[in-house]
Amino acid sequence: MSAFPQQNNPRVIAVASGKGGTGKTTVSLNLARTAGAGVRLLDCDVEEPNAHLFLNAELLAEETAGIPVPRVDPALCDGCGECARFCAYNALACFDGPPLVFQDMCHGCGGCMKVCPRGAITEKDHRIGVVETLRAGGITLVQGRLDVGRAMAPPLIHAVKRHATGGGLVILDAPPGTSCPVIATLRDADVVVLVTEPTPFGLNDLALAVDTVRTLGRPFGVVVNRMGSGDGRVHDYCARENVPVYAEIPDDRRIAEAYSRGELLVDALPEYRPLFAALLETALARAEGAA
Repeated sequence: MSAFPQQNNPRVIAVASGKGGTGKTTVSLNLARTAGAGVRLLDCDVEEPNAHLFLNAELLAEETAGIPVPRVDPALCDGCGECARFCAYNALACFDGPPLVFQDMCHGCGGCMKVCPRGAITEKDHRIGVVETLRAGGITLVQGRLDVGRAMAPPLIHAVKRHATGGGLVILDAPPGTSCPVIATLRDADVVVLVTEPTPFGLNDLALAVDTVRTLGRPFGVVVNRMGSGDGRVHDYCARENVPVYAEIPDDRRIAEAYSRGELLVDALPEYRPLFAALLETALARAEGAA
């Protein structure tokens, strides 16, 4: 029996962190396993997806992802430079002739095509990566792989998130940090789970992540991983900032050993399954309350 409500609109839980290495993917994967059949896990860390390493997953489909970039017809272009003046990303440069197009700097907004007075600009697709769909038991894993040398992750993250339609539960494994890829991942989430660790570095980056999620207006709470390995400053910060602590994962050597073997925590150490079941229930309740 599924542990989450079936409905036309999915409930979306995003798992994020202010820095890498806090246990964000560990929390995402174990929440997905605990949720039961029908859950979709979207690995939005498209520069370095790793959720598949912990799932014996079968590849179901692969699709190419790209963005529309300008194509200039030199027979129509008079070199007026309106397109280059419009582009905020300097993806076009005009020197008394048809503009030069720097595809890797283009954000695919289409504005240059609209401002061109002679209709000299059309669009062509520029590949940035692939989106893979895999199945592992009751978990459907969707992950993006940004092509080597591509600079912009958000368009590929949007392509991954297009698989979040329909009912049921969707878990987003966000990239680490607070940059544009993280914003692209979190902005549509019903609730955000911020994973941190009880160290000075963990506290510093948690504070940045809290500010980011508050700016986005998303409900959120904190999971403290490796509890007992540091000090109490993270909990003091959460109490001072009125940030709820959803769960605490102990600093247990057996967890690290299971991780090193590529095993899910709730499978290798079933006594931790109630912890993730309670975390899932808390996150879903917060998401329902914010709806």
